[in-house]
Amino acid sequence: IRMFIDESLSDTIVKQAFGLKDKTGWKTRNARRQIMAEERWEEQILPILYRPFDRQWIFYNDAVIERTRKDVMRHMMHENLALCIGRAGQVVGAEKPWNIVFCAECIEDLNLFYRGGNVNFPLYLYPEEDLYNGAERYERQVNIAAGVVEALGKAYGPKITHEEIFYYIYAILHSNTYRARFAEFLKSDFPRIPFCQDRKLFHAMAKLGRNLVELHLMKSTKLNKPIAKYEGKGDNLVEKVTYDEKKKLVHINEARHFGPINKNIWEYQMGGYQVMAKWLNDRKGRRLALDDIKHYCRIAAAIKHTIAAQKKIDEIYVSIEKSCIAIQTAR
Repeated sequence: IRMFIDESLSDTIVKQAFGLKDKTGWKTRNARRQIMAEERWEEQILPILYRPFDRQWIFYNDAVIERTRKDVMRHMMHENLALCIGRAGQVVGAEKPWNIVFCAECIEDLNLFYRGGNVNFPLYLYPEEDLYNGAERYERQVNIAAGVVEALGKAYGPKITHEEIFYYIYAILHSNTYRARFAEFLKSDFPRIPFCQDRKLFHAMAKLGRNLVELHLMKSTKLNKPIAKYEGKGDNLVEKVTYDEKKKLVHINEARHFGPINKNIWEYQMGGYQVMAKWLNDRKGRRLALDDIKHYCRIAAAIKHTIAAQKKIDEIYVSIEKSCIAIQTAR
């Protein structure tokens, strides 16, 4: 960005350096002048969840981004937790399971998921103040209907927290039994969440949901124990990503690989993407840094623990179905 707004460089040089082309409604010169006038442009360099487990950086400025969607994403520029859901459950004619759900604590890309696009549901709403400073001074509002909170408080006790409701919902959406049961509905609409009368079942599910959120935000202490290593001698350049099922190895080129990675981890999908393959394929032509290598090994561990958690979630979900009552169905 410093190069982009360097007045000593001509527009022609900047265009060549970044591969930019002027088009109707967007001119390099106008964008440069707009950013030059910004006194605090450094604060607009933010983390963005590009794909599941793939956090990158973005210059979050209207001069260079066509659709910033700040009416929603501004809530994610402060302390928050969001439920990310895709509306369309599967591609027409494709028999694929519904898995377009993830969580985030920062802004996200619209194409977070392969199909349906990402719809952001922040847990908290912040006032319409300065996006980059000051919103924490004001009281945030919980983004759950008051009637739902009241009904659940009566069912489970007044000490129930908004975060517990979020974790419960997140766990339900990761139940393979739930996904299979409502497969047809999930193809065309947002998921609806069944709540049960049993307080113990609610808290048990919420606890599993919290564990999942910590795994998916890469904050779980379980990720500190690696399940895979980076091995081989040679260049860290990602050239061709292949999986050796027999040896349980993920190759990035002929010399370097990650392993052991079981087939169920390699093939695991989130958001319509095969996570382990997608993350590396998005880095073709790049050399993996040490942090990249560590992160990839942590993704493998996160998926392993996610699979284990989903089995436990299914066990509880069966009990929840049996005890469901019409407290309220929430979107």
